Amino acid sequence: MSEFIKVATLDEIPPGKSKLVEVEDVQIALFNLNGEIYAIENVCTHDGGPLVEGSVVDGHVVVCPRHGARFDIRTGAALSFPAFEPTNTYQVRIEGNDVLVESPI
Repeated sequence: MSEFIKVATLDEIPPGKSKLVEVEDVQIALFNLNGEIYAIENVCTHDGGPLVEGSVVDGHVVVCPRHGARFDIRTGAALSFPAFEPTNTYQVRIEGNDVLVESPI
């Protein structure tokens, strides 16, 4: 059974925005896509670029600000070169106004 850790509140991540949090020494990017919160590791698998700083396109795709690799925020899948490996995703739970993320360890 996974442990969930409170990392933010819903009002800290308005729709269309993102927030960087750290859980167990792992940087995680939280994205609010139309009221649904997603958590992915904040690392482009091409060269370690910070995905939380990327732009969101097509409603659910983050573009790495360094070289333009694209990742599906919902699944972590790499969608374009230069990245070809997915980034890690983490389950999210909402309890009241609290955002909890599955422990990466």
